[in-house]
Amino acid sequence: MTKGVESVQRVAAYIDGFNLYFGLRQSGWRRYYWLDLPAMVTSLLKPDQALVATHYFTARIRSNGRNADDAKRQSNYIDALTTRPNLTTHEGHYLEKTRKCKSCGATWPDYEEKMTDVNIAVQLLSDAFDDRFDTAIIVSGDSDLTTPIQRVRERFPAKRLIVAFPPNRQSAQLKRVAHGHTVVGEDKLRHNQLPNPVITASGYALNRPAHWN
Repeated sequence: MTKGVESVQRVAAYIDGFNLYFGLRQSGWRRYYWLDLPAMVTSLLKPDQALVATHYFTARIRSNGRNADDAKRQSNYIDALTTRPNLTTHEGHYLEKTRKCKSCGATWPDYEEKMTDVNIAVQLLSDAFDDRFDTAIIVSGDSDLTTPIQRVRERFPAKRLIVAFPPNRQSAQLKRVAHGHTVVGEDKLRHNQLPNPVITASGYALNRPAHWN
């Protein structure tokens, strides 16, 4: 394990944005959507650890003519996150697919988010090879991340990988392959909200959506 002069462990966080969002939504915790991600991860650290990077993986909502307000709220949040130190946003995309009603046969277009799990895996493996962390915290309950976690453990046995499950998101497979696991509790969400408003470098004020109160 690589350590600095003061033996501080470098921690990098990898946050599955949609897994976290749907966990919050399922819990009825819309009031916590304005979440300061680096602060939340920092609250999970031990005294001898320091957060050196936060990677946030998401995709911008595709317009379908009915979701303009949702898209605006998401855009404001992503823009607010860009003001946080050492945070990088990685954007995937939505793939259009046709849904069909089993009862009446009616069809309609829908969109499915793609690339998040792949992007997390690539970033995690790249950072391990480049020795950018001593401990990785993966905020997700997606079992598709089992294999990349296994590969990092095999290739870099000195590095630790911890899974932080979002609310209402668990995976027995991730529990088995990680060095440890925890749950992002309501207290971590409540105490780590972004300021309102968030002021950008250009002086523009980004306000917490009233819908999230």
